[in-house]
Amino acid sequence: MTTWQIVRVVAGSFILLSLALGIPGSPVFVSQWWLAFTAFVGANLLQSGLTKWCLMETLLRKLGFKPGC
Repeated sequence: MTTWQIVRVVAGSFILLSLALGIPGSPVFVSQWWLAFTAFVGANLLQSGLTKWCLMETLLRKLGFKPGC
C-alpha cells in the first residue's frame, strides 16, 4: 500500500469507529463525545485537501512506506 492509501484507510476506520462509539442507537455506544473525534478527523481531512500536506503521510514516508499519487 502507498502512503495516501494508508492515510485514507486509517481515516475511514477512525470515522466509522468513532461513529459506532458515539451514536446512542449503536450497540457499542460509549459516549456522544466520540463524535468530537469524528469532527477532528474530518477537519484534518479538509485541511490536508486544502493545503496538500498531511502529517501522517509525512511520517509514513519517513518510516519507509512507498509514496504514491
